[in-house]
Amino acid sequence: MNALSYNIETNVDPNEIVDIYRRSGIARPIDDLPRLTRMLQHANLMIGARLQNRLIGFARALTDYSYCCYVSDLAVDQDYQQQGIGQQLLTTLQKKLGEEVMVCLLSAPEAMSYYPKAGFQKAEQAWWIPRKR
Repeated sequence: MNALSYNIETNVDPNEIVDIYRRSGIARPIDDLPRLTRMLQHANLMIGARLQNRLIGFARALTDYSYCCYVSDLAVDQDYQQQGIGQQLLTTLQKKLGEEVMVCLLSAPEAMSYYPKAGFQKAEQAWWIPRKR
């Protein structure tokens, strides 16, 4: 059996990302391929977890590589969840960013208990303007 690998992803196939979003249960606009394609094109740090070249986990982020990084997606195939893959995706991302960069994200309600275990601290001082669609 081939080992699980974690790599920086470039030129990701949007259909492959639709597939991992479906298999992970993450809510993203998977029926709007042009929008999803733009989401990928404008992300500047993506990490994939692959088993025998099949994408089973994916992290997508926006960063300045100096001060902050926003993790917009953390998706792991439901068949592989609770095996440390999400944590390793975040660890790989942090290694790429270095210690100067703060990592932040918005959690789905059902994932709120996961992030403290992954080393995140809850931020009470956050603000946002929600998207309209």
